[in-house]
Amino acid sequence: MTLRSLHDRTALADRFGRDPAMHLMELGDLDDLLWPHTSWYTATDDGPVALLYAVGDIPTVLAFSRPGDAAALEELAEALLPVLPRRFFGHLTGAVDKVLESAYAVQRHGTLLRMALTDPGLAAAHPDGPWRPAPLDRTDLPELLELFERAYPGNWFDHRMLDTGQYVGARRDGRLVAVAGVHVYSPAYRVAAIGNVATDPEVRGQGAGGACVAALCRQLSRTTDHIGLNVRADNATAIGLYRRLGFTEVTEFTEATYTALA
Repeated sequence: MTLRSLHDRTALADRFGRDPAMHLMELGDLDDLLWPHTSWYTATDDGPVALLYAVGDIPTVLAFSRPGDAAALEELAEALLPVLPRRFFGHLTGAVDKVLESAYAVQRHGTLLRMALTDPGLAAAHPDGPWRPAPLDRTDLPELLELFERAYPGNWFDHRMLDTGQYVGARRDGRLVAVAGVHVYSPAYRVAAIGNVATDPEVRGQGAGGACVAALCRQLSRTTDHIGLNVRADNATAIGLYRRLGFTEVTEFTEATYTALA
């Protein structure tokens, strides 16, 4: 099977647009800001596509497919072996990580679920309670970093994400205690991936996080058609919250770090 590099954004958008819930991240990475840091590969005319995203400490590889295309995705992974970095972070569906074991040591970090907002009415009707989430901007960055240190250490957050205008936070007595934001936001491709959801341990279970996610969904719905998120498959509390807000499961995938064996 011959590996091919893809360079046509319109063609990629058309391909991913057939299943936007599955390919939220890929669609968002077609934006002008992120496009220069991406490489795209396929091994078939109309089959799965792998994304190599070269931002951060190590590159990231995304390769998602529905079960019907799982075999084609595994063949793509085999074809990718000569061009993959010696070390990368991967989000991969199916048995792709098993294919890569022939050439890489795999440090698995767990199984995640991709969920998509399929009943936006539930988020729209979700009460704010006493929290009244409000937009955050660069002036809130020091407080936001302090909250992440308390509530979500080690999360993936780029300060530029605040510039999207798609971060909201809740306060108690003037102190930031909950936040919901985005990892990907593209009005051009009408998609958003919610991320960096965090609640101070002191107020967990009191509705602050849910109020922030619901408020963000309402805000995002003005400029996007498809909203999704990733959540750890063993985080039953978070999954339950997202279901109550109108999200349903799309797929599960492996999150791992891959290091070349030789």
